[in-house]
Amino acid sequence: MIFSSHIFVYYFLPIALATYYLLPPRAKHFGLTVFSYVFYGWANPLFVFLMFASTLVDYTCGRIIAEHKQKTQARKTALIVSIVTNLSLLGFFKYFNFTIENYNLVTDWLGLPLWENVLRVTLPLGISFYTFQSMSYTIDVYRGDGAAIRNFIDFACYVSMFPQLVAGPIVRFSEISDQLQNRTHTFQKFARGFAFFALGMAKKVLLANPCGKIADTVFEAGLVVPLDAWYGTLAYAFQIYFDFSGYSDMAIGLGLMLGFTFPKNFDSPYCSASITEFWQRWHISLSSWLRDYLYVPLGGNRSGQRRTYINLGIVMLLGGLWHGASWNFVIWGGIHGGMLALERTRGKASFYELFPKPFRVSATFLLVLVAWVFFRTSDLPCAITHLQSMFGLAQSQAGADLIAGLIYQPYHLLMMGIAVVVIWSCPQTWNWTKHLTLIKAGACLLLLWLSLVILATQAYNPFIYFIF
Repeated sequence: MIFSSHIFVYYFLPIALATYYLLPPRAKHFGLTVFSYVFYGWANPLFVFLMFASTLVDYTCGRIIAEHKQKTQARKTALIVSIVTNLSLLGFFKYFNFTIENYNLVTDWLGLPLWENVLRVTLPLGISFYTFQSMSYTIDVYRGDGAAIRNFIDFACYVSMFPQLVAGPIVRFSEISDQLQNRTHTFQKFARGFAFFALGMAKKVLLANPCGKIADTVFEAGLVVPLDAWYGTLAYAFQIYFDFSGYSDMAIGLGLMLGFTFPKNFDSPYCSASITEFWQRWHISLSSWLRDYLYVPLGGNRSGQRRTYINLGIVMLLGGLWHGASWNFVIWGGIHGGMLALERTRGKASFYELFPKPFRVSATFLLVLVAWVFFRTSDLPCAITHLQSMFGLAQSQAGADLIAGLIYQPYHLLMMGIAVVVIWSCPQTWNWTKHLTLIKAGACLLLLWLSLVILATQAYNPFIYFIF
């Protein structure tokens, strides 16, 4: 089930909200957990057992850590069990097929027998998100950043909460532990949540989907003329931003409707003046998670410049693999890790800081744009083909000129133009919704209505981050 669907908007959400508010305080978490499991199991009910198993392990480990404050070995063992269990689940379901494919490539090259007729594993939705979120609980309890939850239902609610279950933001336990015990439900908070949801829906339906159609047309065409290749890459950059930030807005909005305040996940990332700044603005919940739970434990920047570069490389390579089991994601992470290390050669400032800010913003966006090619294409040969098209290093294939008739239609050009204005001129949803007026509320209602009208006519409606 996805947010931008009629079954969610017209049936699931109204029933879930009505039930949640009608339930007494002590039963709200139970009701929310039930609806969250229904939401998650809508596509494949078997996956709920996997999430329940992960939840049970981390709940038990958290209790052991909390109850054995004087027994260091018991606490460490519980923490290790939690981390190993979560990473094992993530590793098996996300990287088993990738490992077999690469094993067969190597054995085929060596002339050895291939591993055939092997089990093919289906990737559960959102496993990358809820394993990181659940794992943060035991780590935070071990560090003393939050008290262990005694009630299993409360913890199950935290892990499975449907607003951010399958595509984030990754809500750490330390950020929400107090809210699980005590939070307020106000009209102002609900109204702001509705505004978040309406704006997120508009980003997804009105902007991400049209941009995605352009990107798909170009990337699936093979070798095209340079202008079309750049246009398609730009469309994908817009698609992934509006798709993911739109989902995050809807998730934050739904959380507010339920009384929770989730962390900001995007902050105008394409306005960044360096790659370092880009990762302070893009998918903030993931970048901060990797920083605090991986980069800092590895030593961060405390062990000299060389070690800092190595740590940045490790974190970004693993961050790339977190997004998907493909060498393209590794390369994408390597590009960003390399740029982060290169920028550190001048300390914390960008190595091109002496240039005017418009140049730095443009250069950063160009680097991000080129890196997105590896993120979008299915394999390395496809990425190379598209890069050849972008830089005019190969002759476009026969019939490539026909692509222009599909991607430069007035409607697509209009949506791309609006996307440019929204990205570089409009305020962030987080700031715009802080003080709602009647005019703003009316604008949100209009955008939601328009989005639902357009949604009824769109056959193309994917959520990119659902596959991660």
